[in-house]
Amino acid sequence: MENNTQWFASWFNTPYYHILYKDRDYKEAQLFMDTLTHYLNLPEQAHILDLACGKGRHAIYLNKLGYQVTGADLSENSILHAKQFENDRLQFIVHDMSKPLNQQFDAVFNLFTSFGYFKNEADNLNTIKAIQANLNETGFGVIDFMNTDYVIENLVPKEIKTVNDIAFHITRYVENGYIIKNIAFTDGGQNYTFQERVKAFTLADFEALFNQAGVYLLDIFGDYKLQKFNAKTSERLIMIFK
Repeated sequence: MENNTQWFASWFNTPYYHILYKDRDYKEAQLFMDTLTHYLNLPEQAHILDLACGKGRHAIYLNKLGYQVTGADLSENSILHAKQFENDRLQFIVHDMSKPLNQQFDAVFNLFTSFGYFKNEADNLNTIKAIQANLNETGFGVIDFMNTDYVIENLVPKEIKTVNDIAFHITRYVENGYIIKNIAFTDGGQNYTFQERVKAFTLADFEALFNQAGVYLLDIFGDYKLQKFNAKTSERLIMIFK
């Protein structure tokens, strides 16, 4: 790469991350929250932890449904943005999801493949344990992950996505058990490169983690309508546990 290429400690803490993904489907996310909270039959005044909440799109909607919500994310910039939506029943905090908070919730949601980023793989298990520690006696944990078998089978190796007049050059590949996305672009005469690395966890991998953590897997679904999971055709791997 050229000498003026910028490297950032955290891709998620930059404005470019939010530019690239600005067209995410809010309606789909809201319908998923409607379906999920109805399925879990959460109490009306339930307190939900949205773990790795980003800018808070799920947390804000859950709060509009009437729930008390805490949104937690490692990205200070994302939390700073989300804090403008706070009220007496919606709070956002900077937090490392591999460590438990000092309170318990009726549900802990980890949504939109916000898992498997850690350099230290022990923190994947630590995150499961932290979720369990943050659940009250009747609480549910939910991890909404990609179905890696489907993703790898349908991986698009290269594409150019233009957003806000920025041409994002994206390459995808699988390496050492990770699904990797390299993102390169130029803005304001500067060249930038970022990388997303997500551990290619399968259902069997999660089952092993749950077993190690002493967590009981209750249900598995394959999409945001909570239809049956199929390893070959489902786009999502949604797991509900206690």
